[in-house]
Parts: sequence; structure tokens; C-alpha cells
Amino acid sequence: MFKKVVVFGVGLIGGSFALALRRAGKAEHIVGVGRSSASLVRAKELGIIDAVATDPALAVDGADLVMLAAPVAQTEAILAAIAPHLPANAIVTDAGSTKGDVVAAARKSLGGKIAQFVPGHPIAGREMHGPEAALADLYVGKKVVITALPENRGEDVERVAATWQACGAVIHRLSPQEHDAVFASVSHLPHVLAFALVDDIAGKPHAATLFQYAASGFRDFTRIAGSSPEMWRDITLANRDALLTEVDAYLAQLTSMRQMIADSDGAALEKIYASAQHARLQWAAAIEVAERKES
Repeated sequence: MFKKVVVFGVGLIGGSFALALRRAGKAEHIVGVGRSSASLVRAKELGIIDAVATDPALAVDGADLVMLAAPVAQTEAILAAIAPHLPANAIVTDAGSTKGDVVAAARKSLGGKIAQFVPGHPIAGREMHGPEAALADLYVGKKVVITALPENRGEDVERVAATWQACGAVIHRLSPQEHDAVFASVSHLPHVLAFALVDDIAGKPHAATLFQYAASGFRDFTRIAGSSPEMWRDITLANRDALLTEVDAYLAQLTSMRQMIADSDGAALEKIYASAQHARLQWAAAIEVAERKES
């Protein structure tokens, strides 16, 4: 049980975290902090938070858990604002989709209090955002990656893990570097591709006709292009180096396949398609097995 939880960012991720904690009976009092007063007021109306705070320093007074669920580019400023006022027993964690930049920001802003920061990343989301998108069961059965630091106390890391487990999540552990390399490949690159495809089609003179005939394949492939532009701008730049590696590899694959198409090389194309199909089916089967074990 946490007596006072402070959540920076009361939209989909932070709001769902607050709702899940409340449902699990793990938070006596939840305070919301954010840039939009309208969002904070709405979050209180929806029962996501108990109180609204506009001053980060006052917000963390007496807090024993602080969750950063704001866009990752705001991490350094938030931590710098709360660092002088952070109670010695408070644990700070985050929900950022990148970890190398977040850890660097934490080291810079928290200084000697870096041991209190336990980085994390819930692998869950929806295209909707804002307080109305928050769901108490968003994290049920979903992975949360904890990227603990050498300075962290073991009991603090385990308390963060237990908190996420109370939200229904399944805990995984990676280093910050491993995390960013993995998610550049399987999350950040797919978002770049989805945004790029939709923007390309939207910019064509006959876009209305194209969208009229776009069906389930297009919908499924581009679903994630409905996500927050601000959030994904920050993620893209924060994980720039790892993402550029993945973009270059994908461009090489596209260039190779373009040549196959130009050469009418059906055998080579079918080989790639078959390999991809096999990998996709194996992945889907593994996910089903894992979900059965975790449930």
C-alpha cells in the first residue's frame, strides 16, 4: 500500500496506472500533475485521481511513489523540478518507451538521489489518448520491462515489480541498452513505417479515393498511426541511434525486394514471403502459449 502516489501525466498510460492501483487497493491517495489543467480536472471527474497539483514540488511532498507517464522529452525537466523536494523514502519510476535517454536524464537531474529512480516500460497501449482513454485493466496480462540501475536498492526494484503485478502485469527485466535495441526493432520502426505510409497516401492528389478503398489489411497495418504524434516524435528522437540502424536495415531489405519486383523474380519474392509467414506464425503461436501460462 502506498499512502500517496503522484502521477505525472494522467492520460492513457498514467491514468490507467492510477486506475489499476486504485482497483487493487494499493494507493490511499493519488495526485495528478500535468500541463493541461483541463485534462487534470477531467481525470479527477473520472475518478482517476483524488487531487490536482500544479506545483511539482508541492505535489511530491509526502509521496512514497512517483510515476512519470509524461512524454519522454519532459523527463529531465520533471525530475529536476522534484529532485530537491523528493522524500528520502520515495520511489520514482517511469513508463517511458525509451530507456537510455531517460536514465541519462535521471542521472543528470537526480544526482545523488539516482538510486531512488527505478526505470520501467509497460508494453501496453491504445490509439486513443487522454484521461478518457484510461482503463483499469489496460495492463492485465501485459509485459512490463524493468531496466533496473546498479544503484537501485533491491527492495525498491521488487516493490516496483510488485506494484505492476498488482496492476495485472507480467514482469520482464532488461538493461536500458538491451531495451532500446529491442524496441527500436519491434516497436519504434513499425510506428515510423505506419506513420510514413499513411502520410504518403494522404499527400497524394487522389487520397480520398485511395482511403475509400482501403480495407482491413491497410487498417491493421496502419492502426498504430493513430497514436499520439507528440509522444512518437519524442520516442523517435530519443532512440535515434538504434532506430537509424533498424531503418537502414529495412531500407536495404526494401531495395533488394524492389529489384526482385523489377526483375519479375517471383521465386525470390516467394522465398521472402514464405520465410516471413513462417516467422509470423511461429511468433503468434509462442504468444498464445505464453499467454496461457501467464493466465
